[in-house]
Amino acid sequence: MNLCVSRARRQHKSEADVPLAAEPVDFGHLRRFTLGDKHLEAEILGLFLAQVPITIATLKRAETDGAWYVAAHTLKGSARVVGARRLALLATQAERLAGISDPDACRMMVCMLEEAAEEAQAFVGSLKYKARCGT
Repeated sequence: MNLCVSRARRQHKSEADVPLAAEPVDFGHLRRFTLGDKHLEAEILGLFLAQVPITIATLKRAETDGAWYVAAHTLKGSARVVGARRLALLATQAERLAGISDPDACRMMVCMLEEAAEEAQAFVGSLKYKARCGT
């Protein structure tokens, strides 16, 4: 855990710190969403993996409350689709921030979003690796 995230957690205790699932991504949710279509699951996961860093970068660059909200809302939607519940919950909290007028809160939120995104991305990556290996 990086220093930024550690400090953010101490300062911002919330329901996001409570584990929501055993894994960072609920593949059962994704399978229900895709009706079990493995190709569609792979496509959605690929889009998720590509889009999350871009959306978090957009949050970091947000210069208006509206830009912050749109990026947080986008992140929430992508996280919900793949079943990344912790990331979706944090993105929901990011939507509710007063906006960019509180830069410390925004930086703290971005740190927590980055940590949750890294967990989800690593988890998805490890499963893709296992699938390629046939395990």
